[in-house]
Amino acid sequence: MDNSLRYAQELDKQDPLNTYRDKFHFPQFQGKNCIYFCGNSLGLQPKSVEGYIQQELEDWKKLGVEGHFDGKNPWMYYHHFVEKQAAKLVGASPEEVVVMNTLSVNLNLLMVSFYRPTAKRYKIMVEADAFPSDHYAVQQQAKFHGFDPSEAIIQLYPRAGEHTLRTSDILQAIEENGEELALVMLGGVNYYTGQFFDLPAITAKGHDIGAQVGFDLAHAAGNVLLDLHDWDVDFATWCSYKYLNSGPGGVSGVFIHQKHHNNPDIPRFAGWWGHDEKTRFKMDKTFVPIASAAGWQMSNAQILPMAAHWASLEIFEEVGMEALRRKSEKLTSYLEQLLVEGDFGFEIITPRDVSQRGCQLSLLTGDNGKELFKKLQAHGVIADWREPNVIRIAPVPLYNSYEDCWRFVEILKS
Repeated sequence: MDNSLRYAQELDKQDPLNTYRDKFHFPQFQGKNCIYFCGNSLGLQPKSVEGYIQQELEDWKKLGVEGHFDGKNPWMYYHHFVEKQAAKLVGASPEEVVVMNTLSVNLNLLMVSFYRPTAKRYKIMVEADAFPSDHYAVQQQAKFHGFDPSEAIIQLYPRAGEHTLRTSDILQAIEENGEELALVMLGGVNYYTGQFFDLPAITAKGHDIGAQVGFDLAHAAGNVLLDLHDWDVDFATWCSYKYLNSGPGGVSGVFIHQKHHNNPDIPRFAGWWGHDEKTRFKMDKTFVPIASAAGWQMSNAQILPMAAHWASLEIFEEVGMEALRRKSEKLTSYLEQLLVEGDFGFEIITPRDVSQRGCQLSLLTGDNGKELFKKLQAHGVIADWREPNVIRIAPVPLYNSYEDCWRFVEILKS
């Protein structure tokens, strides 16, 4: 590798996914595309989204309520239109996946089913620097069941002087708390450091000691390769507005392993849309759940947000996660090398091993980090600032280029 613009442009010419960049709208800066490295917070808008939403607006305008059955894409069955694509993203069967609600809502609903504490086995394990909403959820779930969160929640911290968690330490903590641990609930990819956890090893260890295991995949879905069914994960949920490019406040996805679908002992909050489709409109008072993840639905589909999601999932279906992951590893490695050679005086706290990270590099900046971040903004870079002193850079393989990485480093040099 050399650090010239010519070399970056040559890498882009050789990139088989380079044309997908043209399928997205970029914010503009001085008449050109900005350097958008914030797909880990909000993905760019696919150009196809407008047509998908417009179709539903037209059916609503022309058909009114009859759009539920007579529209081009009948709203009654809308969640089925995205099942196969969503399932492929996370390594599941279509019956194990449903798109519904939003992320934090689904996280709490899933813990109703899978956090079933007893007087002895009542603890929940999370990473200490998990996204705050995960902490809010597990704290309130513990309190809801009558436990003191300070006693019920086990937080995993890196070793002194380190920024990421060692897999061996996670597994040891599960083992040590085995008799009291009811639920292991980690992020798939940590939002702050970008660390991709060893989900199959964590799941296996959690099951060995008798706990349920679930994951918040907000920063993993559409970012890293997942195989939830074969890993025997109990449940997972994710949002669609980050790497899945489905718009602000977009719908959430849910995975529930098929082994749980017909277990009558698992409680859930019931709603009309989770009732068996064949008898739903008989308006019977007895809840008969759909025998799949769809049985956890409560309300009918959010059609307009799901239309945006469908448009994006079609792009993922066309490209494939394997190809995206290959480019992701190359793209972050290229950017990492440019940053190391630039010797800017800050530390990359994301794992150096590409198999242990998503398409993110977190830069530990020091005391003047916020000023640096604002200067980057003033030069057309859209990234993400996280207190107290981290700039998160996410070169997304669907729409970011090697030239984007090169230009970003040139701006840093200036």
